[in-house]
Amino acid sequence: MPRTFIDLSIAIEHGLPSDPPQMIPNIQYVGHDEGASQMAMFFPGIDPVKDLPDGKGWALESITLTTHSGTHLDAPWHYHPKMSGGKKALTIDEIPLEWCMGRGVKLDFRKFSDGYLVTAKDMERAFGDLRYTLSEGDIVLVNTGADKWWGRPEYLVKGCGMGREATLWLCERGVRVVGTDAWSWDRPLPSIAQDFAKTHDPSIIWEGHFASIECGYCHIEKLTNLDLLPTTGFTVFCFPVKIKNASAGWIRAVARIDE
Repeated sequence: MPRTFIDLSIAIEHGLPSDPPQMIPNIQYVGHDEGASQMAMFFPGIDPVKDLPDGKGWALESITLTTHSGTHLDAPWHYHPKMSGGKKALTIDEIPLEWCMGRGVKLDFRKFSDGYLVTAKDMERAFGDLRYTLSEGDIVLVNTGADKWWGRPEYLVKGCGMGREATLWLCERGVRVVGTDAWSWDRPLPSIAQDFAKTHDPSIIWEGHFASIECGYCHIEKLTNLDLLPTTGFTVFCFPVKIKNASAGWIRAVARIDE
């Protein structure tokens, strides 16, 4: 039976300014010619030109990046050492595999302006309009339109963000993995900082992330191609790389359209 897959992941690229400077990936490429020289170190007496196909060796890359570079899954440990009312927060290697595959639901929130705070009422209205009732294990993906700015500094300030109430509204209905095509599940950090400078209200700081203290959950950041998905009728796969005691792991997020 034919199946349709949609790649929801961005590529990790060298030097792109879509992260803060200290988080921008650095990739050093070793080409086939340099690889031939390296192989000579492992095989004494080898003549790379004569003994290797076309005189070429292996290619490889050395990468410096954070666990939050590229499309990744954040674990509750990223948000706080505690989750779900006092339990030790899960690190990425402890995330149940059952959380990482589920029936997908896409919310189109491109109508909201950059920096808009999505509320529980917004969530309730969106699912009411869809006439969709969430089930335990569903994976909710939010299309903010921010991915169109990927590769440019403006990406950091694009897209709406999910507030504490909106996040808990999803968690209370059995959702344990959510995702966004923006840089953060929360509003862009400059938007939060601007409001905090006016109000000095600490409750607005990283409120979507900190909701995990009450109800532990994971979120995917830096998705793409959400506009290619139907609203429902697809399955999401988002298994993270297993990094011991880490706060996040890179994923190849994929959606399978259910025929």
